[in-house]
Amino acid sequence: MRRGTKVFISIYFMVICLIVNAFSTLIALLFEDGVVDAIPAIDIMSHDEGHTEHNERQVIPRIIHQTYINDSIPAQWVPSQRPCLDLHPDYEYKLWTDSLSREFIWKEYTWFLETFDSYPFPIQRADAIRYFVLDHYGGIYLDLDDGCARRLDVMLEYPAWLRRTLPTGISNDAMGSVPHHPFFKRVIESLENYASNYGMPYITVMSSTGPHFLSIIWKQYMSVARPLKDHVLVLMPPEYRNNEWSIFYIATGNSWHGKDAQAILWLGKYWLLLTFSGFAVAGVVFAVTCWAWTTWIVTRRRDKNALGHILLPRRECLNRIA
Repeated sequence: MRRGTKVFISIYFMVICLIVNAFSTLIALLFEDGVVDAIPAIDIMSHDEGHTEHNERQVIPRIIHQTYINDSIPAQWVPSQRPCLDLHPDYEYKLWTDSLSREFIWKEYTWFLETFDSYPFPIQRADAIRYFVLDHYGGIYLDLDDGCARRLDVMLEYPAWLRRTLPTGISNDAMGSVPHHPFFKRVIESLENYASNYGMPYITVMSSTGPHFLSIIWKQYMSVARPLKDHVLVLMPPEYRNNEWSIFYIATGNSWHGKDAQAILWLGKYWLLLTFSGFAVAGVVFAVTCWAWTTWIVTRRRDKNALGHILLPRRECLNRIA
């Protein structure tokens, strides 16, 4: 193999390695199912709200946090919000409106106010505030379309928890934490570094403050060995909804999604096929590029040889004349 070809292949693979390294966390998420830290289904099924032993194990404060533009909750979300209030008269309820959210950031996390104000989409501020209030107060955060199918007491027994979503990663629509848990501390400290505009609203929101962002931080956080109290447990889909023992049910939501979201969600549905297709395309591109490079080298060498055959007789003639 010629030196030039070796250099070309080395550079090509170096670029591939850099790309893979840059997206290593995302690639790892494709194969992360969260089972290692899953909340046991038996814990959810067998929980007795009135049992003293269960009450003694509760570590998360009895606070429910939700967010909206103002105090006027749309009619479509009242059927999911109301059961959460009715089932928990002994819980404190905090509705974080846009004005209250900004005031809270200004008072408690002044260092983040500039980034908070700079977000181009309101949903980014709605995403961000949930991380900060869980860090500050602790409690359980729920999106307005997350209805409570039963009391949340069992979810107070784990210092921090998130829910598994499909096809990969975790979501930020239902979360719980004690105050100042190291995971949520890391989340809020990472927000500034991810505050970028990616051109499409859906991708920008998901990658800067939404589930995509949170999944990356979660995967990074899990990669380091930690004491049991600092673990983040995962509520799996069967315990989340669609079963008689599930904690939640889902109403109509996600009103901020646009046409770009439909395309991204379609891609997510077929992520495995698209991943293999991507590698196949990369292989074809590599093969075609190698063929083109080799052809160019051979042609160039042939042209040089042909030129040498033309010039050689001329040199011999000149030598004889001399």
